[in-house]
Amino acid sequence: MSEKEDVLLDVDPDPCKEDGEGFEAWWEERTLLEKVLLGILFAIGGIALLALFGLFVMLLWNWLLPEIFGLPRLDYWKAWGLLVLSWILFKGVNFGETSSASTDRKRKRELRRYIREGEDPRTPMES
Repeated sequence: MSEKEDVLLDVDPDPCKEDGEGFEAWWEERTLLEKVLLGILFAIGGIALLALFGLFVMLLWNWLLPEIFGLPRLDYWKAWGLLVLSWILFKGVNFGETSSASTDRKRKRELRRYIREGEDPRTPMES
């Protein structure tokens, strides 16, 4: 093997991933202040995306529906009311029930843990 091949083989394709942990290892390396700041940043970003989503619905409604169907124009808060009403009518409201997506995530997380620990997920856990 040449030196160039040796160097190419030594390069880790994913430098954030150590021992198969990935995000968990990266997150544990952060200080409390960094975690709090990231949480605040993501919260502000989420609120901004929600605000833009309401604005997008309002602009799209006011651009198309009054001209096509003769419907009244919407203000920002009426557009949000329409979004909430659509969510209730088409998705439904599940009080106290877990969604299948969160259940699937939980199962995948448990399966990854079993694989890391080398256990068989089909056998019951010993007490």
